[in-house]
Amino acid sequence: MSSRAAPLLERADWLVDALGLVLGEPSNQPLTMRLYHTLREWIQTGRLVSGQRLPSTRQLAQELGLGRNTLLAAFDQLLAEGFLTTRHGAGTFVADLAFQQAQSVAANVAAAPPSSPAESLLSSRGTALLAFCHSSQERHPAFVPGVPALDRFPHAQWQRLLHRQLQRVPLDWLDYQAQGGVPALREALADYLQLSRSVRCRPEQILIVQGAQQGFELIVRLLSDSGDEVWIEEPGYHGAQACFMAAGLEMTPVPVDGEGMCIEDMSGLRQPRLIYVTPSHQYPSGATMSLARRLALLEAAERHGAWVVEDDYDSEFRYGQRPVAALQGLVDDSRVIYVGTFSKVMYPGMRLGYLVLPEPLVAPFRRANARLHREGQYAVQAAVAEFIARGHFSRHIRRMRDCYRRRQALLRESLAPAVARGLRLSEGQAGMHLVAWLDESEHERILVERAAGQGILLSPLSSYYLNTPGRPGLVLGYAGTAEAEIERAGQWLARAWCALVKG
Repeated sequence: MSSRAAPLLERADWLVDALGLVLGEPSNQPLTMRLYHTLREWIQTGRLVSGQRLPSTRQLAQELGLGRNTLLAAFDQLLAEGFLTTRHGAGTFVADLAFQQAQSVAANVAAAPPSSPAESLLSSRGTALLAFCHSSQERHPAFVPGVPALDRFPHAQWQRLLHRQLQRVPLDWLDYQAQGGVPALREALADYLQLSRSVRCRPEQILIVQGAQQGFELIVRLLSDSGDEVWIEEPGYHGAQACFMAAGLEMTPVPVDGEGMCIEDMSGLRQPRLIYVTPSHQYPSGATMSLARRLALLEAAERHGAWVVEDDYDSEFRYGQRPVAALQGLVDDSRVIYVGTFSKVMYPGMRLGYLVLPEPLVAPFRRANARLHREGQYAVQAAVAEFIARGHFSRHIRRMRDCYRRRQALLRESLAPAVARGLRLSEGQAGMHLVAWLDESEHERILVERAAGQGILLSPLSSYYLNTPGRPGLVLGYAGTAEAEIERAGQWLARAWCALVKG
């Protein structure tokens, strides 16, 4: 089919609506001529395509409130000029005018003014926001960070649960909601978080949101004002950085070492309103925050009157060591908001996350979320609750731990020649990615560029830093990459790195 100058009017009801809008405009021209000129223009510009069947004049007259003779006169003129054709017993169709349509499309393209650069159309805040938007539209097979093993998700089992919930959706779930999420899911999450993460909460403290990112935005809107200070890990998560920047907060990068955020010497910094951390598995370095640092962080939050945003994005995946309790559960009445997501443990397209809120924040957060974002996907939430209650959730997590352990081991094996030559990798005791530490920024740049030509996505570690230049390295996601692709891409990276350091 040829290129088209405008969206197609392929459905009869759309055509009727479009004609109704045209005829509703003030004009001194007779209705027949207006119909004739409108339909002819739409045929010539490709909005009505060759071979498209038009509604009958009887139907159009009834829908548009016109006399049928008005429609017949316009159609007869178009038939006489060859723009329409009739088929006995089938109706009236747009004639085969592909050549004329192609000419019209080319003329429209030639006459169109050159488009402005996107950045010139955005606000200064919008332009700054794009600096944090590093995701590519292209889906590379390796090594995209943060993507789970979608090929190992129990799709058939999940579809059965979801289908069952959709079949018995209560009528009130179709209405606007403001209860914080399906009660069954909040109850299941409360049990799960208390047992597996030592989170202190009741079901009423849990607010279901449409992903962790929406949770961050809700926290920022309700607990901070433009110009407030937020302490954030350095290096840190792009999603949180983008959210804080877009809200007009002043971000203070706090260095991260082997024990997590370096909280000890923060006396010279402005008083924070928010402190963002990933204590169980720091993103992207992989460090686990020590108990001493955790307690110091909670004390600092209390002293400054700040709220701690604990992002526990992939704590389920730990290999060879005991799980570390959540920061939120260390002390009673802590100033911690716990953020969780199903994107890593189930699949990102679900767009489902949750907040565990201190008691005083429950009611205002629930009201604001219902107003700003509207609660929804109750059937999906109910299916997740059943997925958890039937034990599928815990079994899936166990299977994924084994899968990711194998995939990480295969990645290490593929990179072994480079490691033998001095390439340093993170410990990888948890999570879904490894970090390859590099000594030179130029090596990082070269490897990223050359990998793209091989269908490999290497995320530069330096891009996770707010203060430039950041430390060079590569963030290598292995969870969502098939074993054969891990082996291919890993071996290529080992050869490419060895060639660089040899040169």
